Amino acid sequence: MWDFVRDRRAEIFYDAWQHTYLVVLAVVAATVVAVAIAVIVTRIPRLAAPANALSAIGLTIPALALVGLLLPVLALGSTLAFVAVAFYAVMPVLRNAVVGLQGVDATLLESARGMGMGELATLARIRIPLAWPVILAGVRTSTQMSMGIAAIASYALGPGLGGFIFTGLAQNGGKNAMNYALVGTIGIVVMALILDGLLLALGRATISKGVR
Repeated sequence: MWDFVRDRRAEIFYDAWQHTYLVVLAVVAATVVAVAIAVIVTRIPRLAAPANALSAIGLTIPALALVGLLLPVLALGSTLAFVAVAFYAVMPVLRNAVVGLQGVDATLLESARGMGMGELATLARIRIPLAWPVILAGVRTSTQMSMGIAAIASYALGPGLGGFIFTGLAQNGGKNAMNYALVGTIGIVVMALILDGLLLALGRATISKGVR
C-alpha cells in the first residue's frame, strides 16, 4: 500500500484537491440557492410543506439515476458532476434554512421594523444571523453527503477520488485493485473530516457567543 501511494502521490493529491474543490463549489452554490428559496418560503407559509416534500423526495433519487437523467442534457465531465452534486447539496441546507428562518422570534422582527429597518436589512442583520447556526448545521450535513456523491459522479468522468474507487472495482482481483479502492475511500473520508473541521471553525468565527 505504501509503495502504491508513494508512486502515485502526485495523482492522489491532485485528485483529492479536485474532489474537494468540486464539493466546496457545489455546496456554496447550493447554500445560496437553498437560503434564497427558504426566504421565499418563509414569506409565503403555504410553500413550506411543498419545499419539505421536495427536499425529501430529492434525496430518494439514486445518484446514478440522476446522472442518467442528466446525460441527454449535459455531456460527461465536470459540469455534469457539479450539477449532480449541487442538486443533492441543496436538500439538507434548504430544510435547515426553512426551520432556522421560521424559528426567528416574531417580536424581534416587529421591533426591527419599528426601528425603521427594511426587509433586506432585517434579513441581513437579524433573520440570517439568528438562523445561521441551524443553516450551518445543514451545510455540514450537505458537505459530508456531497463528498460521497462526488465519488459516484466520477462514474460520469467527473473529477475526484471516485476514479480510484471505480478503477479498483474494474480491476477486481487484480494486483492493485484493493489499493485503488482503499486510497479513494480513505482519501474521501480524510477530506470530509478536514472540511467538517473547517466548517466547525467557521461556526465559531461567525456565530456570536450570545446566539451559541
